[in-house]
Amino acid sequence: MKQQNSATVAGIYRYPVKGLSPEALDNVTLQEGQTLPADRRYAIENGPSGFDQADPKYFPKNRFLMLMRNERLAALQSRYNDGSNVLTIGYNNAEVRGDLETPDGRAAIETFFTENFSPELKGPPKILSAQGHSFSDVAAKVVSIINLASVAAIETIVGQPVHPLRFRGNLYVSGWAAWQEFDLLGKVLTIGSVRLKVVKRIVRCAAVNIDPVTAERGMNIPHALMQMFDHADCGVYAEVITGGDIKADDSITVLEEQRLL
Repeated sequence: MKQQNSATVAGIYRYPVKGLSPEALDNVTLQEGQTLPADRRYAIENGPSGFDQADPKYFPKNRFLMLMRNERLAALQSRYNDGSNVLTIGYNNAEVRGDLETPDGRAAIETFFTENFSPELKGPPKILSAQGHSFSDVAAKVVSIINLASVAAIETIVGQPVHPLRFRGNLYVSGWAAWQEFDLLGKVLTIGSVRLKVVKRIVRCAAVNIDPVTAERGMNIPHALMQMFDHADCGVYAEVITGGDIKADDSITVLEEQRLL
């Protein structure tokens, strides 16, 4: 196999609770066939969803609190501790904490959303989780990859700055040309000993219209992409086919099968 198209990991992020704050990571261990550890490990049920903890299945994001409809989520400053399972949420100069693996801890977080998000609620909010399950926007367990050059191209299209975290990716990449990620479908990326196979383009929804800093809904990125390119895609999903450790600033290489002569 030959290697080409070197780039670097510009940032690593996970989202322990669907719809809440991203967490930057200096490094992470990826496992074959899995998401980033604890990525979308929890979700906040918005009315009865039918989710069964004993038999977890993919559900569409409209069953949960989500940025696409509930932009006020972006105003919450949340952090999750892997060791204690404690979620901390800062809001309006106050703070709430709860162990998401205990009934009392979940109740504390659920009460916070009941008291502060009642206009958006379709029923009692409930913290959901299941062993090994990820509340991703897609059924497959994947890693999302965002090309920073494509984000820069979107800035040109909309005529204003676009924060890369609008796209809530796991890996942010510098060094590729704009939209080069779309040419990588079916190809394998290497990051040290890690191998990821690019499997799908990411179709963007209205969640990317929410500013992750101000929580304002101020632009229509999917519409702008459709007008310019006849698609609303930005970023790609990749499956981990060989696990290992990665860190920020690691080199990324695209592997190509060498043609037989």
